This record gives sequence, structure tokens and C-alpha cells, in this order.
Amino acid sequence: MPNQEQADRMTSGKGFVAALDQSGGSTPKALRLYGIEDDAYSSEEEMFDLIHQMRARIITSPAFTGDRVLAAILFEQTMDREIAGKPSTTYLWETKGVVPVLKIDKGLAEASDDVQVMKPMPGLDELLERAAHKGVFGTKERSVIGGANPKGIAAVVAQQFEVARQVLSHGLVPIIEPEVTISIPDKARAEDILRDEITKQLEDMPDGQRVMLKLSLPTEANHYRPLVEHPKVMRVLALSGGYSREEANELLAKNAGVIASFSRALTEGLSADQSDEQFNATLDKAIQSIYEASVAG
Repeated sequence: MPNQEQADRMTSGKGFVAALDQSGGSTPKALRLYGIEDDAYSSEEEMFDLIHQMRARIITSPAFTGDRVLAAILFEQTMDREIAGKPSTTYLWETKGVVPVLKIDKGLAEASDDVQVMKPMPGLDELLERAAHKGVFGTKERSVIGGANPKGIAAVVAQQFEVARQVLSHGLVPIIEPEVTISIPDKARAEDILRDEITKQLEDMPDGQRVMLKLSLPTEANHYRPLVEHPKVMRVLALSGGYSREEANELLAKNAGVIASFSRALTEGLSADQSDEQFNATLDKAIQSIYEASVAG
């Protein structure tokens, strides 16, 4: 069963969710934005050590606490590592008051019907068991929608809910993330189809079960209001999806009841060569602006 205190925070707490879950494919870009070039490491192992140092620096910062950050989404390796001498998940919850969430997808399949579903996830039950044992509250799994294709969007949402049922069976709460690419010309139409498909799947879920949704900021403000108010939805999160932090915050503030779950927009402006004082001040400003946009609605 999910931890009740954590469930209450995720349902009604004030704040946002930090997405610190860059994986193998997105780590080099995240490191470059942080001021660490590709030639600074010569193996995947060194690359993951560097990104862990960056994440640990963010998480241990005095700016990063449960007062404004409700939860943090972790990459599997982060869950298995330590921060400040404690298991990462323990440090997050016990020291910082931040709910630990785990990214579980293995990346995206090739595009088909204008979407990318998730690649197969062999060993998922074992991973979920391990996560529950380590005190993880929930999971996150991402697909991508690249066009208003009803068949494609239905396939994405069906797969997401299939994985969600598996996650729920382990007592964890899934964050379903069917990201709509923000640059597509038929984005608003895709969002209409997506909302309908999610609603259909929610109706089929047993009473008493709840999921979270992580969605691209919609073209029309409050488009996802019916999902925010749905009894089977614990929380609706928004991803920044390529918008700058300023743009993302501005759009988010117009969507009542939706809170941020930003990745790149959270770490924008942070750099490996900043002093701790500079780093913490930059992070504090970022966290405050995202927090304010999240509680605005």
C-alpha cells in the first residue's frame, strides 16, 4: 500500500515535482547544459557518475526541500545509489521530506501512427518489487505523441494504462506520461483525442485506485480540468516539453489545479563551475518561480 503521508502530500500538497530522471540517451545533453562537455568522460560509467554528482548537488542544496518540492522523479541508477551517505530514496524522504518516484520505462519504440509507444520492459515486476522495498512511492513512464492520429493516441494510452495496472498491483502509484510534442501543428486536436482516451481508460479502472497524469502544457488553458477533477486522478502534472522556464511557468499558471514536473526547465542556469553559493541561489530562484506557477491555480 502507498505510504499515506506521501499520498496526502501528492494529492493536496503545495509545490511541484522535480524530474531528475535523465537516462542514458538524455544524459549527455543534460551534462552539456550543466557545463560538462562530452570529452570530460570516456565511459558510460563516468558519465553516470557525473550526472549523479549533479543530481546529488541539487538534492542536497538547502533550496531543495519538501516545503516547495513535493516529489522527485529518479532514474533507476539514482535509486540504487547513495546521497550524503544514505540510500537516495531514504535521504529524499527522511532528510528532505521529498517523495521518491522512479522512472521505469526503457525508452521509446520507433514511430508508428504518429506516436512512439514505450519499448518492452522486461523484468518490470522485479524492478517494481525492488522500488517498493526501497520506499519508492510511485513510478513514471513516458510515451510521445507526434500528431493527432486517433489510432496512435489510443495505442499510447492503452499501453500506458496496461503498465499502470502492473504498477498498481505492487502498491505503487503510476504517473502516466503521454507527452504531446509542443511543436506539432495539430497539437490542440491531439489534446482533444488524448483527453477522451484517458477518460475512457479511467472509467474502466476499479474504484479506489488512482493514477497521476503528466501532460504537456495544453494549447487551451484548463483543457485538462475534467482530469484534474476526476476521482481516479491523484494529481495532474505538467511537463515543460521544450519551453523555457519562463514560458512554461506562464502557461502553467493559467491551468488551475495542475502542478509542474519540470526537468530541463528546473536545471536551467545551473553550472558545474558555479560556487555553492551561486549554485544554491540559482536553484532557489528556479524552485521559487516553478513553485509560484504551480500554486497559482
